[in-house]
Amino acid sequence: MRNRWRTWSLRALLALAVAALAIATMLWWQLRGSLPDLAGTRTLPGLEAQATIQRDALGTVTITADSETDAMRALGWVHAQERYFEMDLMRRLPAGELSALFGERALDTDRRHRLHRMRARVDAALAEIAGERMPQLRAYTQGANAGLAALRARPWPYLLLRQQPAPWTPADSALVGFSMYFDLQDASNARELAMHRLRPHLPPALLALVAYDGSRWDAPLEGAARGDALLPDADAVDLRRLDVTDGGSAGARSAAVAWAAPTPPLASQAVPLSPAVRGRDGGGPPATMVRFPPTPPLALRAVPLSPAVRGRDDGGPLAAADLAVGSNNFAVGGALTADGRALVADDMHLGLRAPNLWFRARLRYPDARAPGGRVDITGFTLPGLPAVIVGSNGHIAWGFTNSYVDTLDWQRIVPCDASVPPASGCTPLRRHAEPIAIAGRAAEVLTVDDSDWGPVVHREADGSALALRWTAHLPGALNFGLADFAHARDLDDALAIADRTATPTQNLVIGDLHGAVAWRLLGPVPVRAPGCNGRTVSHPPGAGASGDAGNVCAPWPIATHASPIVRTPDATRLWTANSRVVDGADFARLGDGGAALGIRAWQIRQGLDARNRFSERDLLAIQLDDRALLLTQWQALLVRAADAAGADATALRALADASGDWRGRAAVDSVAYRIVRAWRLAVHARIADGLLAPARATAGDAIAWPDPPNFEGVVWPLVRQRPEHLLPRRFACTPQTQQGRCAPVADGWTALLEDAAREVRDTLQAEGPLAQRTWGEHNTAAICHPLAAAIPFVGRRALCMPAQPLPGDGTVPRVQAPAFGASQRMVVAPGHEADGIAHMPGGQSGHPLSPFWGAGHDDWVQGRASPFLPGPATHVLQLQPAHRTASPDAARRD
Repeated sequence: MRNRWRTWSLRALLALAVAALAIATMLWWQLRGSLPDLAGTRTLPGLEAQATIQRDALGTVTITADSETDAMRALGWVHAQERYFEMDLMRRLPAGELSALFGERALDTDRRHRLHRMRARVDAALAEIAGERMPQLRAYTQGANAGLAALRARPWPYLLLRQQPAPWTPADSALVGFSMYFDLQDASNARELAMHRLRPHLPPALLALVAYDGSRWDAPLEGAARGDALLPDADAVDLRRLDVTDGGSAGARSAAVAWAAPTPPLASQAVPLSPAVRGRDGGGPPATMVRFPPTPPLALRAVPLSPAVRGRDDGGPLAAADLAVGSNNFAVGGALTADGRALVADDMHLGLRAPNLWFRARLRYPDARAPGGRVDITGFTLPGLPAVIVGSNGHIAWGFTNSYVDTLDWQRIVPCDASVPPASGCTPLRRHAEPIAIAGRAAEVLTVDDSDWGPVVHREADGSALALRWTAHLPGALNFGLADFAHARDLDDALAIADRTATPTQNLVIGDLHGAVAWRLLGPVPVRAPGCNGRTVSHPPGAGASGDAGNVCAPWPIATHASPIVRTPDATRLWTANSRVVDGADFARLGDGGAALGIRAWQIRQGLDARNRFSERDLLAIQLDDRALLLTQWQALLVRAADAAGADATALRALADASGDWRGRAAVDSVAYRIVRAWRLAVHARIADGLLAPARATAGDAIAWPDPPNFEGVVWPLVRQRPEHLLPRRFACTPQTQQGRCAPVADGWTALLEDAAREVRDTLQAEGPLAQRTWGEHNTAAICHPLAAAIPFVGRRALCMPAQPLPGDGTVPRVQAPAFGASQRMVVAPGHEADGIAHMPGGQSGHPLSPFWGAGHDDWVQGRASPFLPGPATHVLQLQPAHRTASPDAARRD
């Protein structure tokens, strides 16, 4: 009996093992079945003549075709075979359709994005968006669907999600274009909303400090530097005479902490407190110092941001960290190179993932519009779009940075309803029902009310509402004119193309074969009527001031040809880095949509001014510059503050001693950089909390910190001059007089600096000895596939790039954070592409079994000068028209 039981047990185990092996084999077969075709011959319906797809050792693609339409058809094939899942995400994001793939976890994102009704807008305007490029758009679409159908199995992410990929449509490519609006512009207009809520609750002089838009690091192409803020005197504002709360209500504080909770991809921007530190009572200052109320946990993030900002999918550090979506681009004219070539450098700063957002490609085809009758364009494409986004065509080279012009405005309206007759000046609304499909449950219907100004986003307690006007909503916001750069002949031709191109508004830097360079905006800008102020909430004509200072705005149109231009011979050095580029009437007309602190632009300009001859490697060196010029001043301040405070300031002393290895760089082995950076952000947070406190005392949780990007221009003069009347009341007054009449304390500024130092010290020491807390330990790559966390045990190992320490940061030209930073680097001279440089993180392929998964990533990490042009072909795929039949032997897979 026992032997029989043993026999049956062994048979059962064997059967289970065979079944497991069969399942594993099937899964492996299905996984490999979604690998792209790399070599052989395939039929592509609609192709007019044979096209060739070559791949080099990094997977960089070269497409050779007999027409632009065929080239776009082949590009659609390649994009779909390598990146269909990523294309799918890009079309679903702006349309608010992620829940159909991911279920309820994506519902909040879909609700926020569906409010903008982007698919409905695209469906209504597709003919205008596509314009003369509709044949290429349709060819791309057909190529994408053919490439998807040619895979032996659906792309592997759909197997994991148990979903089927939906076919591609021309409208989907337009949605990919609109996805960049959501990536590059804040669709919630959170900063202007926060300023609007704040305005009634702060004295004008204090509000002006919060809204200050310059610093000592300003480096515009045109106009003067603003410089740091001039501080108001005590007659204008005195924080000691303004009542405050204890740093915000429990609700506001917990909301801020929840927003800052460590979740990928930007969790590593916060310094997480250990449970022991979170549970302490604020630390114990020496007996000789006055005891202040404890700093709220996570003070680096404890100033509550608006709900819209807290709710953004990627979280986000304080603006002081300068890790907002942006880029660097710069150029030198032919007068500054040995042989008269113009050089263009570009690195676009975005969220990083595996595979990368961009896809490297070279396209070659005959075109009568191009010089010599042939297009040969190399650069970075965006899967989902039939165009090269940045690159060089042999005659011009171009690159982008986000412009941060003001493209969103609020308007207060009184919606018409049964109780408000139209004759009263109310605003009629149109109601739309937007069904949101949700995997695993019934669909949800979102009701969107729309006005002539834009969708209603916020309902106010007094019955009014705030409607949002955004360039992305308006006719003419997007087209495919960028693809015409492929045949541009020179700088003037490129500038003419830019006049009619619509894309999320960018700083465009161009150089041409003759050594000329230029800067201008690319994309639509609002054309506001005189008297319409985009920085404050407006009201419709004839509706009365409604408490908004009489700012009357009619619905404004947009224009793509309204940009200022800086070009040779007036300029031979050009630079932009998301900060203010112009001044005066041009800046007033374009507006400030959150222009970054000028430190990166200032440092790039310094690099360009340092020499009179440049090569490609010289511009790469500027891109890789990790000198911490901003933090060098803060490190000196830390040492001075510790020396001046003496024995009482134990935390300042500990940080100053531990930062003795200061080398002035965001280097991976630098302890000092990590310490000084964290201390600066902690000081910023305490000052922001102090300036916001009087408003919170009257308005409570309704007040959110607008997180001004140029707050450094306010904080630095405060910590240098230390005016007692602008010291946050929590440090200026004794604990017993935090409200009512203030009893001042001695040297409250030192107490603020010590309190910031105490948090940084305790936080870092919770991880181990202070002297071992390097910048690289904190700034370690976390570049992963979107589904990496969904696969237990092996997901992060199989679907993430190596967890390497990264030099650089947001306030140096070499922008690199764990999951954010330079999404590509490019330096190229038109006509000299063989000398050009390009690399990117994350690799070309979206398939972890592909030889091109992560290919080239280490070049990006190390900053190697890898070639701009594709290398020798390692795989060749022939695409044949449908009327030509390939032999079975030729059709074998590689």
